Amino acid sequence: MPVALVTGGSAGLGLALVHRLSRDGWTVVTDGRDPARLEAAVVGLPDREVVVPVAGDVADPAHQEALAREVARLGRLDLLVHNASTLGPLPLRPLREVSADELLATWAVNAAAPVALTRLLLPQLRVASGVVVSVSSDAAVEHYETWGPYAAGKAALDQLTLTLGVEEGLTTYAVDPGDMATAMHQDAFPGEDVSDRPTPESVVPAILTLLLRRPPSGRYRASSFAASGLEVPA
Repeated sequence: MPVALVTGGSAGLGLALVHRLSRDGWTVVTDGRDPARLEAAVVGLPDREVVVPVAGDVADPAHQEALAREVARLGRLDLLVHNASTLGPLPLRPLREVSADELLATWAVNAAAPVALTRLLLPQLRVASGVVVSVSSDAAVEHYETWGPYAAGKAALDQLTLTLGVEEGLTTYAVDPGDMATAMHQDAFPGEDVSDRPTPESVVPAILTLLLRRPPSGRYRASSFAASGLEVPA
């Protein structure tokens, strides 16, 4: 049975991935900051030997160790998805109004934590020839007013993910899922209706395509997969 760790599995794309992978026969370890919300997210999924929720903040080293212990217990890691992230200080505002502490707190979640967690999981990734997927954003390569802290963290995440792949001989992907109808996206646009954006579930097949086809490590846009002719699982 393949094993995945999906951070930020209590909402959005992380939740959609946990549901799909568990239905497809994977053992899935996942986390979220709010214990009650995480428990609610996994209600109705297969038993705890298949879906393992671990509440905590992904930027907390003690929580990273707890996740690593669960994966070590399972003995292998076929897929690591760095999905947990933060927009940074809300409401979004220009960089001149963002403090250094706020920048560092945003980058701790969006860039530093994924690197630290990957390092802890290298033995299990190597056993399974596992894949690392970091959920990126078009903000990592575009420049949007008020998105600076988040954008810089995602740009760093892209570079760090792909550098780890080169250094450690891993298959690593930075994936831009595009706009989605999520709570995070709604937080970025208060007062607007974002329900017309694609659902997180619609992005999951693109990530599964990476697992099936194993293209070279790199940065990919989910929306480009169909156009490129890559098979997209139903």
